Amino acid sequence: MSDHPAEYQHENSKPRPKHKGLYILPSLFTAINIAAGYYAISQAILGTVGDPWHFDQAAKAIGFAILFDGLDGRIARLTNTVSAFGRELDSLADVIAFGIAPAILAWLWGFRSLPVMDDSDLRGKVIQLGAIATFVFLMAGAARLARFNIQTNPQPSNPGRPGKKYFVGMPIPAGAGVIAAVVHLVSGNPLQMWWLSIGWAVFVFVIAFLMVSTWRFYSFKELNLGKPRNFRWIIVFGGIIGLGWFFSRYVLFLIALVYTMAGVLARLSFVFRRPTLPPPPPQDEASHA
Repeated sequence: MSDHPAEYQHENSKPRPKHKGLYILPSLFTAINIAAGYYAISQAILGTVGDPWHFDQAAKAIGFAILFDGLDGRIARLTNTVSAFGRELDSLADVIAFGIAPAILAWLWGFRSLPVMDDSDLRGKVIQLGAIATFVFLMAGAARLARFNIQTNPQPSNPGRPGKKYFVGMPIPAGAGVIAAVVHLVSGNPLQMWWLSIGWAVFVFVIAFLMVSTWRFYSFKELNLGKPRNFRWIIVFGGIIGLGWFFSRYVLFLIALVYTMAGVLARLSFVFRRPTLPPPPPQDEASHA
């Protein structure tokens, strides 16, 4: 997706390029990514003082940021315009669009917009819990970027087949996408029950954990759209685009749910299938005499 080494390079990837200049074309897509993150933040703020459809606009903006984040890296590689400056700029863009923007959206939509309750102290505690959960989400995303910016992508703790390439931990765009997909599913209507907000806090904590975990998530690096395909693939992709356009709330939520559960189930499968070592044979006490 993006052109920095943190998120998407394999352990045998090449070292960072030595070019320190700015290439306009990929950086333009990165700038659009930053703009989408800024727009998402502004719309989330407007959602607390205006119509809740602003929350939905913020979720859509994060979705478009994911799209442009995937384009800037591919364009940089296709045009041979990868640079160290572009990598760092892309990392900063990721913090804004996939760290700050979804954290603010998650807090304002799921906690700060709670209606006035008879028990004002309970409402205040829930809002504070939401602030902690969303801050943890932001720190987890930033820590994930920092961890992979200083080292090559390590092998997952539960590696799959050698031909497959996986992210180690949920990538930060996917984490932001899950948050945005949930908000978009309900058309931006904020949570109205304190117990739902408690569940939302647990959900945000789980996404934060998945980002800093060593669990494997499929990277789609082996999906090469440039290779010749059967004509039936046109029908498949056309159907997916059509469903996503007319039923975006359900399709995007389903994609986010399936991607998240795929990583969780892959980890659970590895844990339960891990071979157990046989106990060491008993030693002859006479040998110690």
